[in-house]
Amino acid sequence: MTALTLRAMTGADLRRALDWAAAEGWNPGLADDVCFATVDPEGMLVASVDDTPVGSITVVNYDDAFAFLGFYIVRPEYRGRGYGLALWEAGMSHAGRRRVGLDGVPAQQANYRRSGFVYAWRNLRFTGEVRADPPATGLVTLDRGALDAVGALDRRVFPAARRRFLDSWLSADGHVALGHVADGGLTGFAVLRPCRAGAKIGPLVAPDRAAAEALFDGLVARWGGGTVVLDVPDVNPAAVALAEDRGFSPIFETARMYTGPAPAMDTHRLFGVTSFELG
Repeated sequence: MTALTLRAMTGADLRRALDWAAAEGWNPGLADDVCFATVDPEGMLVASVDDTPVGSITVVNYDDAFAFLGFYIVRPEYRGRGYGLALWEAGMSHAGRRRVGLDGVPAQQANYRRSGFVYAWRNLRFTGEVRADPPATGLVTLDRGALDAVGALDRRVFPAARRRFLDSWLSADGHVALGHVADGGLTGFAVLRPCRAGAKIGPLVAPDRAAAEALFDGLVARWGGGTVVLDVPDVNPAAVALAEDRGFSPIFETARMYTGPAPAMDTHRLFGVTSFELG
């Protein structure tokens, strides 16, 4: 193996990794670099050979107990030389003793199992064309003033608090963030982000399908309609049914896996995963 150097990503490195992800068909969001950089920049690593970037991995530590792995990419022409293993070992070392989660593509799931990851559920990527119908009532536009309430809801479906990330995710250029209100309180929320092709909705957190559909329709109405992607955990049958009943088609899947048992989460409130890169 040619001498390899590993270091934390700069902003330019992260944007390059997003280009690599786009080439792999992952369709990143237009503001992902800004939002992702708010979570543990020291866990975002780039590998270089003779000053040429050849691969990336992110293992971001959300707190003292949980980390998430993503952007595990080695450029095709540099594969099979041990660079991926070096990135993997450095990323997992950064996580330390934390439980680590990831969304693994089918071709790599056996490798992740050998590394100690345990299958939890499938995420199904659905996509379809939607039109902007009049939005439902009971929705509010979210801003930073709603962070406490949003964070509490997000914590029910995610293994760690992620306030800085949510702050950026709610307010990034082009993102649309809505909340569902009932009985005077916030019961659900969702974010739509423009991507290189169409838009993705995630997270989509709601107490039931009716609230999830209201949030979905509200986001589409404010965005204007077009191609939408929704990443759905199959452990929530109501979420799968929502996508199917809208005429969406599954085009891709990942396995949510953890080092050890899955953390306790209310997955029946999770109608759309935030991202396959950061969980």
